[in-house]
Amino acid sequence: MANKELRRVAVIGGVRTPFCRSHTMYGDLTNLEMLTTVLQGVTNRFGLKGKHIDEVVAGAVVTHAKDWNLAREAVVGTTLAPSTPAITMMQACGTSLQGAMGIGAKIASGQIECGIAAGSDTVSDAPIVFQRKFAKRLVAASRGRSFMGKLSAFKGLKMRELAPNAPSTGEPRTRLSMGQHCELMAKEWAITREAQDRLAFESHTKAAKAYDDGFHDDLLVACAGVYRDNNIRADTTLEKLAELRTAFDRSAKGTLTAANSTPLTDGASATLLASEQWAKDNNLPVLAWLVDAQTSAVDFVAGDGLLMAPTIAVANLLKRNDITLQDFDLYEIHEAFAAQVLCTLKAFEDASYCKSVLKQSKALGSIDPEKMNQKGSSLAYGHPFAATGGRILSQLAKQLHEKGEGRGLISICTAGGMGVAAILESAG
Repeated sequence: MANKELRRVAVIGGVRTPFCRSHTMYGDLTNLEMLTTVLQGVTNRFGLKGKHIDEVVAGAVVTHAKDWNLAREAVVGTTLAPSTPAITMMQACGTSLQGAMGIGAKIASGQIECGIAAGSDTVSDAPIVFQRKFAKRLVAASRGRSFMGKLSAFKGLKMRELAPNAPSTGEPRTRLSMGQHCELMAKEWAITREAQDRLAFESHTKAAKAYDDGFHDDLLVACAGVYRDNNIRADTTLEKLAELRTAFDRSAKGTLTAANSTPLTDGASATLLASEQWAKDNNLPVLAWLVDAQTSAVDFVAGDGLLMAPTIAVANLLKRNDITLQDFDLYEIHEAFAAQVLCTLKAFEDASYCKSVLKQSKALGSIDPEKMNQKGSSLAYGHPFAATGGRILSQLAKQLHEKGEGRGLISICTAGGMGVAAILESAG
């Protein structure tokens, strides 16, 4: 292995379900059903019926205990060869991109020839669990050898034990939601409400145009009779956005609203990656090359911005590949919140931050806004946590393919103060 040259990693393409606001069109679906749908979608699109895929890596953030074998169960539910192994993993909002990173590394080193990275999330089917004390009673009852033995487990039961533990996407260490953390970042970086609303408006406008242009026609697979994302607002205006109340800080200092933050969303995505030879052998065109990737983390518990870790990942990628932030033709910065994107852009331009946090001798500089999120991003499409990385990866690969040349940068923030970034190059 030490003497082997690394091989190029091909992004063949991917599909996703339409993304829908939680508790709407996919209200009765599970992660397993949506994940199976996109894996079958990839199978159908690339003629993989009955074929062995070396590895499927998939996961979800909001899961039930029964979903411990989610990826493998989804594979078994498709027409892929049953010999296809699967790994269930999770890195919050970076899950499917992290899956692609692992598959890519194995392809590059020659361990495998092909793989599918995927992710699914549904808040509509969030797990509701009992209080720990009542759960222990249920376990004790299940072990009782007689009716009276089972009944004795509930001796002294108090009604408050029956109160369920509501699911939460808040940070356990700080007890703050991601939106509350982002409000702190917006204040630290002096990000205005007006700038956030404009970014949200542009995201919806670009996404609506992408649909009108037919860009998504081969990226979507119908799910439960749904053919289009239901969060995109083609008719929104800056005036409408300005009328909304703030969502996380209701004081006059608050700036984040439901419109300039991503909504809770259900959906799934999957992306096929392979070696160059496997692509040729299977008569599949290569859209782009996955060149390099990086994950990172910050000490948000001690006060670092929860969603600022991607800046570190990007800086490390630039250094390792001896390129600058301006050496890209396209940028895909995940819009968890408009404020998060704007904080990231400001940080790249801030010499002090770049020196102290990113260990750079000078500011990384600015990004051409015309090259960023050209087809819209998460503020418009929505954000099913584990599926977003796959959406962005497949979308950017297609954009580079249509362009016929160039390089693209992906930046995704995640819960837990982490970030994932990747570099793609057009396959020409």
